Amino acid sequence: MKPVVALAESRSHYDGVLEALKLVEPQIEEGLKGKRKILIKPNFVSVRRQLAATHVDAVRAVLDIINKYYSGKIVIGEGPAFSSLREGLVNFDYLKLQKFYNVEFVDLNEDDSVEIEVTGPQRWLSRFRVSKTVVESDYRISVAMPKTHDVVITTLTIKNMVVGSLVQRAGMNEKWKIHRGFRSMNHFLAALALKVMPHLGVVDGFQGMEGRGPVGGDPVDLRVAAASAFPVSLDTVMNVVMGFNPHDIGYLHHLNEWGAGIVDLSGIEVIGVPINKVTRKFKPHPEYREMLNWR
Repeated sequence: MKPVVALAESRSHYDGVLEALKLVEPQIEEGLKGKRKILIKPNFVSVRRQLAATHVDAVRAVLDIINKYYSGKIVIGEGPAFSSLREGLVNFDYLKLQKFYNVEFVDLNEDDSVEIEVTGPQRWLSRFRVSKTVVESDYRISVAMPKTHDVVITTLTIKNMVVGSLVQRAGMNEKWKIHRGFRSMNHFLAALALKVMPHLGVVDGFQGMEGRGPVGGDPVDLRVAAASAFPVSLDTVMNVVMGFNPHDIGYLHHLNEWGAGIVDLSGIEVIGVPINKVTRKFKPHPEYREMLNWR
């Protein structure tokens, strides 16, 4: 059975995400059966620049679908790299969600942590402290936006989940630890993804970011949304939509090689709008060519 990725044209942050989710709603309903702890992970790499962060309306669309099949409390968790979660929640108007949905907010940087041991590119062992909430959630949803990146070329649903789960606080800066060169970061992203892979990936591409992402880049009016229960294939499809070769993305290459997902388009079923109808070549980060040295 091929992994299925849904693509939808987007008129707004909410409408596009909702349409993409509806295309894979049967898989979502099946995946939620018996689940007890649901985590929605937006991306707040910046808590001040909306272009760099997941729009609240994209999360609202996810909640409207999930609440059809799950009646318990849902955790919205993020561990911002440069500030507190609270600042992002205020600046991006997330607190209003508590008026309409049964949600609680968790700063993953302040969460209890567990140690995960992974093997590095030179076969040495490395240990990372990861949010306990992320590890213990039995249905993880990554809600990302399509952006270029200054180390791994692009950032989408998998990187959003992995890096956000790494604890950063006084005496414990695991996010810094993973950002140590093109080769090691791609390898560790893939290795940690095996432990905290999203069960559902969502991309709100109503607007993306090109150039000096993931914070200081320029806006791209992409007007597309995507969703899938197969995040490796989802991130693959979105890389093609953005004009990148997914085999050039180191962490996707590793996950494909390790049997954790499919990167070849011929092995992926894309439903909704065709890829070639929504492709928009993103300007890469200026250091793009150097990033290819992950190989």
